[in-house]
Amino acid sequence: MKFKSEFLNEIKNRGFLYQDIEIDNLDNLMSKNKISGYIGFDITSDSLHVGSLIQLMLLHWLDFYDHQSIALVGGGTTLIGDPSGKDQTRKILSKKEIDENIKNIEITFSRFINLKKNSLVINNYDWLSNLNYIDFLREFGSKITLNKMLTFESVKSRLDREQPLTILEFNYMLLQAYDYVYLNKNFNCVLQMGGSDQWGNILSGIDLIRKINKKDAFGITSPLITNNDGSKMGKTADGAVWLNKDKISSLDFFQFWRNINDIDVSRFLKLFTKIPLNEIKKLSSLKDQEINEAKKILAYEVTKIVRGKEDADEALEIADNIFNSNINDERLPSISENKLNLQNNIFTILDAIEKLELIKSRSEIKRLIKSDGIRVNDKLFKNSNFSLKEYAGLEEIKISIGKKKIGILKIL
Repeated sequence: MKFKSEFLNEIKNRGFLYQDIEIDNLDNLMSKNKISGYIGFDITSDSLHVGSLIQLMLLHWLDFYDHQSIALVGGGTTLIGDPSGKDQTRKILSKKEIDENIKNIEITFSRFINLKKNSLVINNYDWLSNLNYIDFLREFGSKITLNKMLTFESVKSRLDREQPLTILEFNYMLLQAYDYVYLNKNFNCVLQMGGSDQWGNILSGIDLIRKINKKDAFGITSPLITNNDGSKMGKTADGAVWLNKDKISSLDFFQFWRNINDIDVSRFLKLFTKIPLNEIKKLSSLKDQEINEAKKILAYEVTKIVRGKEDADEALEIADNIFNSNINDERLPSISENKLNLQNNIFTILDAIEKLELIKSRSEIKRLIKSDGIRVNDKLFKNSNFSLKEYAGLEEIKISIGKKKIGILKIL
């Protein structure tokens, strides 16, 4: 199916479309008029992670085709917490903590949408904080039934697992629906987008708009992107892959994308880069060793979007130095250690990797050694006693964790 709207064609061809509400009517509207659309972001941390990238790219393409993109930060709803897809109640943050998180995240939005032209970052605390609870329940609470809420998969699956769901969290769905009503009334916003776990919340908002504002509204969800093991994308054994550079280095961010599974290259190039689709088709046809070039392009392009060209160039340079030559780049993580400590086995490879902060768990380091996942000076490390004694005569030792992480141990 080919849409009349350039935006809808773009996101369809790139694999963003999963569920929709009356997309034919939305297509007719967008082909004739510029619209306003939004995505909500919970501000539970001081940085978004790569699990939010698909939503940020949706906002980017909406903005790219000269529609208005609204990044709605949940300064109000984060005080409650979204139950969608969660196994347990989220930690409740203070207003001060949420405001600090918003301040740190705002720069991320500016890399995806043009805040100087038409698009906006809005905080729902601005209107939710002024609500009179009794008046709100009288006007809006009567329009959404618990019967319907319980049919939504995000709530149903939580209850099926016998996980607690508080009245506080039930209110979240009502407040998020009200967000859409408010944006529709005050910003003429007619489109809400989100991940597939937000389907129930989006339906509730559209239903409220029809009942309260007497207008049509639309919704689109994107597929949830998962790792090979089925876990949500953005989480690794070492923690989340953050978008803010003070949370994870640009090199580690680059390497996350550089080391994805071959089968994901084509899909991720479409979703997470702005490379034209005809060029992606050529890159996707690469096989075996050549696919590494496509991965490098993916890593560079995503890093450039998220961190800027300067950081992407630097990450690419360091990665090339590591993997294409014997140069030990001075920007790699490094520590210094006394030669005597190595000779006496006081300081082992477990200590080195832990101090370099390449892997946090010593048991994980041992597991990687057993599975041939660690190299010292580009040779597999096989010492069962974890000794670095044989390297004591060297000035520097390069420690590699797979192809993802490199650190330098300098010998005094």
